[in-house]
Amino acid sequence: MIEPLPGARPRWLTFDCYGTLAQWDEGLVAVVKEILRNHGRADLDAADLIAVYDRHEHAAEQMEPFRDFKTVSAYSLEKAMAELDIAFRPSDAELLVSRISSFPPFPEVPGTLGRLKEMGFQLCVISNTDDDLIAGNVSQMGGHIDRVVSAEQARAYKPSARIFHHAHKELGVTGDKVVHICASPHLDLAASRDIGFRCIWVDRGTARKPLPDYEPDATIQSLDTVVEVFRATGWT
Repeated sequence: MIEPLPGARPRWLTFDCYGTLAQWDEGLVAVVKEILRNHGRADLDAADLIAVYDRHEHAAEQMEPFRDFKTVSAYSLEKAMAELDIAFRPSDAELLVSRISSFPPFPEVPGTLGRLKEMGFQLCVISNTDDDLIAGNVSQMGGHIDRVVSAEQARAYKPSARIFHHAHKELGVTGDKVVHICASPHLDLAASRDIGFRCIWVDRGTARKPLPDYEPDATIQSLDTVVEVFRATGWT
């Protein structure tokens, strides 16, 4: 049974991009496998390198001063490859970054975004990325996204409150007037817990698990189910 959401109908819906709208895991595995093949290390599991990369990336995003995502990604990949005894080349980071913009949306995403627009919602993406990188991903989403707020604009990365406060200021709303939809527990759900905005978690069956001290307002398995949640809430 689908439970209705608390609070009044929002004017804006905000979304995480990578893993929620765009196929981050699938795209990242493919490009990391290519990097490993280029180094003659196809024997290594891409997931092992990605796990180390993720650890360095999340740490680097919280360092001061702020660095754009392309810089953070190159730094993190170099650290991860060194940790696994693989000789890093600048071309490795260039390959990784060049592929991110082409990561496609999940199949149900463009149609679902279109239905949400028809329901009268305005749609904004809040993402830990650079403007030029995410432009390629958003261009594949059917023209339904109204605004994009990036880490580059906010000069901060999730789960920092700064990027969400910046987004809400840009949209002209307070946090209680939006519903955020995401797949990332340790970034977006953590921010929802700490800041207090409503949040729907898209559990796509990855290894990512919800925080032990926080329960999202709703949990869905694919984005299209959000339409049913809104209907159950009386927002149609």
